[in-house]
Amino acid sequence: MSFSTWKLVVDSIVLFRNNCYNVSGNDNGNVSGNKYKDIMKINSKAITIRDVASQAGVSVTTVSRVLNGKDDISEETSRKVLAVVQDLGYVSSLAARGMRSHKLNLIGLILHDVASFYSQGIMRGVNRVIANLDKDLIIYTSGGLDRENVAQHERHYVALLNGNITDGAIVVTPTATQFTTHAPLVIVDPNTETPDYPALIGTNRKGALAAMNYLTGLGHRHIGHITGELKLVSANRRLQGYKDGLAAAGIPLDETLIELGDYTTETAVLRTRKLLSLPNRPTAIFAANDNSAMGVYQAAKELGLHIPGDLSVIGFDNLRETAYLNPPLTTIDQSIEEMGAIATEMIVKLARGESLPNPAGDGNLYKVPTRLVIRESCASVPGHSPEESIGAHLVAE
Repeated sequence: MSFSTWKLVVDSIVLFRNNCYNVSGNDNGNVSGNKYKDIMKINSKAITIRDVASQAGVSVTTVSRVLNGKDDISEETSRKVLAVVQDLGYVSSLAARGMRSHKLNLIGLILHDVASFYSQGIMRGVNRVIANLDKDLIIYTSGGLDRENVAQHERHYVALLNGNITDGAIVVTPTATQFTTHAPLVIVDPNTETPDYPALIGTNRKGALAAMNYLTGLGHRHIGHITGELKLVSANRRLQGYKDGLAAAGIPLDETLIELGDYTTETAVLRTRKLLSLPNRPTAIFAANDNSAMGVYQAAKELGLHIPGDLSVIGFDNLRETAYLNPPLTTIDQSIEEMGAIATEMIVKLARGESLPNPAGDGNLYKVPTRLVIRESCASVPGHSPEESIGAHLVAE
């Protein structure tokens, strides 16, 4: 099990650095022998609230009241206690904090893989909101686990975090559809269209349809599609948008142009090779996400094909990195960073006991609009009028 902390660890590191600086005793970094020994003796074991009280010359109760922001402690005493807290690098335990206040001010975030571009986009949005609140963030990741066990671990993480560690948790792109929790839960990109908890989802079918309208407007009639993991709602909705886009343009569905992917670059490379080895290879490929689109780029380069001259490519997500591909990727923006921010605002409200506005006719499902972002990875089919593509784009938008 991989376990990370966000703001809490950063705060601890900063306190430890301040401690190292403060014990030096002078500007040239020489450490006073007795003071160094005293500090190191304390730091050789876990710093407790009793250590803080002893160093500050006050009672444990006084330290506790200062840490909990009580207003019946003098300003001078508060400053003295907080200075010792900083010097010693003391961080009160989450369990003790919860027992005292019944609120931990700690939000949980559960991700498949913190290293993925998608997860990083979500974390940027979460961090943007957390940075302006008196909250800490704790992150669990199931990265590296066997796919068959992911749902089981997701349920375990939610039960663990929302049992007595956090005030609420956000689960991103879960494989599981049901969870056991006593605290608020918000889902980003749920694996069901009727979630039991408040959930954010992009307009996947509409986004895919906009992508297809753009490609057909450019004159493409032989369009390949690399799907996402079809166990997931998002992948199925994007596949439906692909099919609807063909139907809207009067193009018969050709199943040989659909390759099953799993949202990874590695799989997309393999699937693209198959598509581009067809006797009548596609002139364009709609990849179900940007990671898959990167796989299309790699496979096309291997085969000596130029994008967009030989092959047009469009993705889905609008990851930051796609603007720096060569050429920059045309894609569908589903506001990943904004989803992270909105999910955080939602879980904070729920943890405070506040209600959320009801989404119009969608149960617990809050839909985030998608939009087409045109860059340089798509071109018109030779002989096709560019005016037609502009018209199709306006209709799609």
